[in-house]
Amino acid sequence: MSLFGKLKNRLFKSSSKLDEGLDAIVQDGGEESEATAVAAPTAPVPLDLPKDEPAAEAPQRSGLLGRILGRGEGTVVRRELDDEMLEQLEELLIASDMGVDTALRVTSNIAEGRFGKKVSVQEIKELLAQEIARIMEPVAKPLPLYAKTPQVVLVVGVNGAGKTTTIGKLASQFRAAGKKVVIAAGDTFRAAAVEQLQVWGERAGVPVLTAPEGSDPASLAFDAMTKAQADGADLLMIDTAGRLQNRQDLMEELAKIVRVIRKKDPEAPHNTLLVLDATTGQNAVNQVETFRKLSDVSGLVMTKLDGTAKGGVLVSLADKFGLPIHAIGLGEQIDDLAPFDPEEFAAALTGLSDDG
Repeated sequence: MSLFGKLKNRLFKSSSKLDEGLDAIVQDGGEESEATAVAAPTAPVPLDLPKDEPAAEAPQRSGLLGRILGRGEGTVVRRELDDEMLEQLEELLIASDMGVDTALRVTSNIAEGRFGKKVSVQEIKELLAQEIARIMEPVAKPLPLYAKTPQVVLVVGVNGAGKTTTIGKLASQFRAAGKKVVIAAGDTFRAAAVEQLQVWGERAGVPVLTAPEGSDPASLAFDAMTKAQADGADLLMIDTAGRLQNRQDLMEELAKIVRVIRKKDPEAPHNTLLVLDATTGQNAVNQVETFRKLSDVSGLVMTKLDGTAKGGVLVSLADKFGLPIHAIGLGEQIDDLAPFDPEEFAAALTGLSDDG
């Protein structure tokens, strides 16, 4: 299955919610009209087809999508894009966790030059997908790799967001790409996190440095830096604790890690990766604000997009912060952490067909 297909399937809760909502909005006060404007193009005649033999008709679609596209019954429902419809669109986008400011901006852009004109569900989907992709395009950036080694990647985020799994997947992918990786299990207060990293390390063939439970994470980070330099590693990935109950302690801990590793490399960490759980919805916005105060966040990874109806929060994050989105997590398998593609994400989120 293509990434688009997987993404669309995993975002089914989000896309179906938007699908149903958009259809209901257009149906509410819409009118049926001839679908010539959006009808499917006639299939080209094969070169070897005899002139007296008619070309086969293009296959028709049935059901809701067929009705929307006007390919089944020859008609499509359109509704005038007025203030009431725009307000309903805003409410739908806010309910999809896109955030108030982003929802207002998206609907305003959709209305520009089209206000008062009649639109179909398919046309609204396409316009919405274009707006989402436009917002996401500037932030879709892979994790940068620098010539300087070892490149130190500090990974932050609340407990349960998927930091440990993300580190394991990234390490495995970089290792498969020929990079030498070292992992430091810096969340020394959670034995489960350390054990999970060790499992990923064994699976990927990547060394995982650990310390006794409750040890100083900064000391472990220093030792890991020493090993990474001695091994000629390309990447050192450092896991960190995510206890936000006492932000002062966490801030001091992160600051100490940075201070200690800078004794070996004044420019470290070269990346500070914030891992977010998509199922938390708009709470992810609060987490970005908090961790930007705690550490110099340079990029985001969004996990658990396969288990949420709140995929719109990614649009809100891109619009509000403009931080690079390096990857998205769609499941537990190693290849379920994928580079972020704004057009595929926008199409999957809005429920656009990948074959039309």
